Amino acid sequence: MRFFKFKRLKIVEQIAVVVCFAVIIPLSVSGFIINNVNQQAVRYQLRESAVLIANMVSDEIDFFSNTINTSLEQVDFSLKYIKGDTARKKYLNSVAKSFENCDKIEIAKTTEELLKIHDLNKKREKATISINLDNGEFLVATYSLQGLRDELFQSLKDDERQIYVMTNDGTLIASHNYTNELFRETLALMPKHQRFDEPVIFGDVKNQPIVYVKKKDPAITIIVNTTENITNKMIYANRAKIVLSILFATLVIIFIVALYTYYLYINIRQLFKGIIAISKGNYERQIRLLTTAFTPHEIVFLAFEFNRMAGEIHKSYIQLKQNNVELKQLNEFRSNLIDTVSHELRTPLTSIQGYTSRLMRQDIKIDEETKQKSLRIIKEQSERLKRLIEDLLTIPDIEGMRLRTNLEAVWLPEVMETAKLLVKNKDNKEIIINIDENFPDVIGDKTRLEQVFVNLIENAVKYAYPDTKILVEGKVDGDFARIFVKNECDVIPEDKLNRLFEKFMRLDDNTTRTTRGTGLGLFIVKGLIEAMNGEIKLSSDKDCGFCVEVRLNLVNDKVLQK
Repeated sequence: MRFFKFKRLKIVEQIAVVVCFAVIIPLSVSGFIINNVNQQAVRYQLRESAVLIANMVSDEIDFFSNTINTSLEQVDFSLKYIKGDTARKKYLNSVAKSFENCDKIEIAKTTEELLKIHDLNKKREKATISINLDNGEFLVATYSLQGLRDELFQSLKDDERQIYVMTNDGTLIASHNYTNELFRETLALMPKHQRFDEPVIFGDVKNQPIVYVKKKDPAITIIVNTTENITNKMIYANRAKIVLSILFATLVIIFIVALYTYYLYINIRQLFKGIIAISKGNYERQIRLLTTAFTPHEIVFLAFEFNRMAGEIHKSYIQLKQNNVELKQLNEFRSNLIDTVSHELRTPLTSIQGYTSRLMRQDIKIDEETKQKSLRIIKEQSERLKRLIEDLLTIPDIEGMRLRTNLEAVWLPEVMETAKLLVKNKDNKEIIINIDENFPDVIGDKTRLEQVFVNLIENAVKYAYPDTKILVEGKVDGDFARIFVKNECDVIPEDKLNRLFEKFMRLDDNTTRTTRGTGLGLFIVKGLIEAMNGEIKLSSDKDCGFCVEVRLNLVNDKVLQK
């Protein structure tokens, strides 16, 4: 029995698992390690800086003491040459004024007097410094503690540690950042057995080191206390920064991964939709990716290849539809061809066969007029068959764009006169050619142009109202010649007008056919005109029943060079 059923995860779920195990967990462990290493480093830095400050204060005190002792020794040397108590006092007063922070310099004759001066200065919070004179007296200098404090802690004014300078009997003579409560707590932590002239670290909190330096000369004790505020700034603030940095990095990673996953998921969904569309027969569907810096090259390549494949399938599908349409058109063309050929060939062949049989009869005598009439009809029907065959043979050349033309300068008036003579005009409708003798030459094939205008004028004659005129006009429009063939007839509907250039298309259908023709005339005319780099347009309205416009290039140097 299986207690665990494997579930295949989606891409988003897999990325979330990978990010958790490959990024978030290692990042958290690294942050924990970095925090511990940082705490150890900061703790060592706090201890070393506390020791450094204690030594700095000790050195400052030694410097002050040595400076003052040296100055008093110089005063002692000078006193040896000054006689009289009054002179000596005057000298000492002047020297005291020259010494910075010195209130008074005097001579104590006995130890009791020295102690009395010391006690008095202690009450007034003054510092007493003395040296022994050769005669057993003492040279005593009284200094302002405030001035000494200012000089002592001048370089440490921005430091937040608490610094105490005390006499060895516990009297506080100078302090920096003093608070009474912390001072008492610090004194309570002082070890009972103390060492001299070296910094000693003590205290209960390892992140808040306290350092003392006990000196014999001068007999003072220096205490440097690392407060909780400093610890918070140095350790806990750094810890918070590390945690925030890791948290920020994690959020950035999650955001970037989420953004990447979002774009990846959108693009993969596009691939899914494209595949589904193809499977349902929608071969036009193209994958449109949301292309950004987060889009993998493989996805872009896959989408490109998919679109190329879909495009090829769509082209094949379109080609197949076109082939089907062409097959349908070919089938229709075959049917039309059979109908046209059977209809158009039957009449002339019947006429030829009938008149030939008449001429070949031996049982009757045919007069010369009847014979000539029969031969003329046989000739006309033979020419009709020839033109039909030529039209049918021209179709493949037009469709295959293999129609050859001999382009040259052609004089249109001559072409029109020839075409007018070749047109079959049984109803003797008037054909008017309005093309000036000075009309510029056009670029074309003379023989083909005659074929074109014979066809167009015959069509105009064939479908025009009885007793109406056929008008052929020409005019110059820039580098082009525009020739119009017009007649008067019923207005042709727009939808049918646009289809007259198709093969086997006629104005009257097969059931109501009133005029002869194969329906190939305008198709062939259009192919011939385009082969000569021209254009042809059809129009029909009340003013002009049916109008054909042929546009040909005029002869110029550029055209002749080509």
